[in-house]
Amino acid sequence: MISPIQPQTGSLLISEPFMLDPNFKRSVVLLTELETLGSVGFVLNQKSEFLLSDLISDLKWADFPVFFGGPVEKDSLHFVHRCYDRLQSGAKIKDDLFWGGNFHDLKILIENNEIKHDEIKFFVGYSGWSPGQIDAEIQDNAWMASNAYDTELVFVEDEENLWREAVIGLGPKYAHIANFPEDHRWN
Repeated sequence: MISPIQPQTGSLLISEPFMLDPNFKRSVVLLTELETLGSVGFVLNQKSEFLLSDLISDLKWADFPVFFGGPVEKDSLHFVHRCYDRLQSGAKIKDDLFWGGNFHDLKILIENNEIKHDEIKFFVGYSGWSPGQIDAEIQDNAWMASNAYDTELVFVEDEENLWREAVIGLGPKYAHIANFPEDHRWN
């Protein structure tokens, strides 16, 4: 069932239920950049074992979870947020959703407890696609795209149910997919 939605910057890519690639199995990816030269996104529902304080030594009390954003440049740190009013930086993804920003200012806001867990999400690595690759993968039924979602979904920390919620959010035509077992042999 090919996704009728054309992805754009700010879209969610929702993996098909039986995707074998362990980097994207039952994943929801936020596209932060969709360009003719390539695309960038972050897997929203693969929490790592790290907290931000484990990665940034001068943020000892920063207990923000860190997620695996994807298999590219796993030694890089990225963030998506909805606190532009305080950070005053970041590339607009959609509505009240921004990618990156001034990390020095962010550290000050975190140290002063001015950023909440439901306003920011941190990632190590990212997901990247070459020109035309996302469209080809959608044609191959690897992904379903969604442009109509509540940005609250981006900041959900319950990674187990995020994929299911995103699939149900696609509407009744897709909702039954949310109940498929992870292993198609159990179907």
